[in-house]
Amino acid sequence: MGSQAAVSFLTNLARAAFGLGLGVTAVNSSLYTVDGGQRAVIFDRFRGVIDETVGEGTHFRIPWLQTPYIFDIRTRPHAFSSISGTKDLQMVNLTLRVLSRPETGRLPDIFKTLGLEYDEKVLPSIGNEVLKAVVAQFNADQLLTERPHVSALVRESLIRRARDFNIVLDDVAITHLSYGAEFSKAVEQKQVAQQEAERSKFVVMKAEQERRAAIIRAEGESEAAKLISQATEAAGTGLIELRRIEACKENAGTLAKSGNVWYLPKDNNMILGLNPGR
Repeated sequence: MGSQAAVSFLTNLARAAFGLGLGVTAVNSSLYTVDGGQRAVIFDRFRGVIDETVGEGTHFRIPWLQTPYIFDIRTRPHAFSSISGTKDLQMVNLTLRVLSRPETGRLPDIFKTLGLEYDEKVLPSIGNEVLKAVVAQFNADQLLTERPHVSALVRESLIRRARDFNIVLDDVAITHLSYGAEFSKAVEQKQVAQQEAERSKFVVMKAEQERRAAIIRAEGESEAAKLISQATEAAGTGLIELRRIEACKENAGTLAKSGNVWYLPKDNNMILGLNPGR
């Protein structure tokens, strides 16, 4: 009797544990949790996608009948590249970075049309479309000189296109811009040509300055000669005679200091000779 009672007790305990396990499993399958920064969209097997989203917290659902799909509504970065043609037929490599998030109130529509991976399906496509359309409006050099304007056009166009898919863009930026090898070579050649032109311009300016200096110097010398001529004419022959006397005086002084030279005045002329004794 004691052994039968023990067996009955263990059997009842096993049944209770099994029932409790089934109950816990049923409760767990009836509950789901939506974490912070997330929203849930409920799919009902009879009603389809329910129009209202479920917020953060733990919620009840009918097992098998209802299935929750969790969306991350936080802003996420995305980057993609595009090769676009400019207005002057140059190929440009562009990299675009966007910060996107879904429009929370439109999550049921996003789930119906695009699914959970909505951003991966939409953003690269519309991003390439907008980049090609905007870049085609500018020449290659304008993309550098007018880059803020280009970025603004890309941002406005991309935000407008993303809104059609219920996607909100918090930021759009062009992070990389590069040209093909041919254009880079052409730019380098242009820079070299500009440097040569600046050097030639400097040489021409230097020659012009030298020419002007020569003209000014010649004009000064001509004016000086003119002034001397006028002074000579005003003074008459007296000035010339004075200069001759001063020159003779200077020569006589030089000869007087030399012991090897003797002279005799004769009719206002000088007879010079060497002293043979010295």
